[in-house]
Amino acid sequence: MSILKTQPITSEPKIPRAGLGAKRLTSGFLASPSSGAIVSVVLVSAFLSISTPQFLTLDNLSLVARAFSFIAIAAIGQFVVILTRGIDISSGSVIGLSGIVTALISGAGLPTWMALLGGIAAAMAVGLFNGSLIAGLGLVSFMVTLGMLNVVRGADVALTGGYPVTGLDPFIKSLGQGFFLGIPMPVIIMLVLAAIMWWVMTRTVFGRQLYAIGGNEEAARLSGVKVKTVTALAYVISGLFAGIAGILLTARLGVAESTIGTGYELDIIAAAVIGGASFAGGIGNVTGVIWGAALLGIVRNGMALLGVDSYWQQIVIGAVIVIAVIIDRVRTRTTIH
Repeated sequence: MSILKTQPITSEPKIPRAGLGAKRLTSGFLASPSSGAIVSVVLVSAFLSISTPQFLTLDNLSLVARAFSFIAIAAIGQFVVILTRGIDISSGSVIGLSGIVTALISGAGLPTWMALLGGIAAAMAVGLFNGSLIAGLGLVSFMVTLGMLNVVRGADVALTGGYPVTGLDPFIKSLGQGFFLGIPMPVIIMLVLAAIMWWVMTRTVFGRQLYAIGGNEEAARLSGVKVKTVTALAYVISGLFAGIAGILLTARLGVAESTIGTGYELDIIAAAVIGGASFAGGIGNVTGVIWGAALLGIVRNGMALLGVDSYWQQIVIGAVIVIAVIIDRVRTRTTIH
């Protein structure tokens, strides 16, 4: 009597390993917080390249990259704060402060390194003050940084007397106006800073602690993380990156003014959120922030090339920000459930 060997019946056909690899790669990409920003940049760029021939020219792409690099640099620092479930609304006024302090020191004839260090120190001091109040006293980040937005903006006007500050050192100007191998210097600095912060956030204990605080502050505290210290440092980092962005923006313009950076805080926050950072904390990456800033820059440039009126540009940018917040909310709920 022979025994028939039967094969088990499976509900799904076998998928080749190559197919599984592609499927995993696709699902992994879509699961990334920055995937939405990347896809949006590709789609908007494709549309603009068809709609206007000027978009894909090297001169225009260089202009776009330099324009959004200032926002991207400041947004990297903002991302660190949002990672801890906070927000830094003072970043726009800090951009102005760092540029003004740098220009004043440089105009006084002091060494270039002192001018750069002074501008960065002023920005970090604001971040330290914010972090001390928020982490040390447990105050709400929105209210503290909103107050500092006005305080620092007033200081900007007081320092300049309402007049432009000239006398920037040629080397400082070159940081905002120069090129290296055909690439604008602000773009190169942005990429270097992004690479450094990517390493910090993914390869250091400090980076893991920031994610841990955003994910579950109490669990992070119980595991030995000095929550108050790390949180305060997040605001210092936000001030540092806003300060660097302010120096570069001032260098690009060639003069420092009290109005530099006005309204930038909205774009800075938007770039971080569009890039995948979540107000719920503990979600996002540095790469996404760059893509988020790039999307804002490309949309603005595209509307200008298409001849869209300025008020419509504001409406579109505002709509993009609202959509990003909605997506963040939906993504957060999906993650929780």
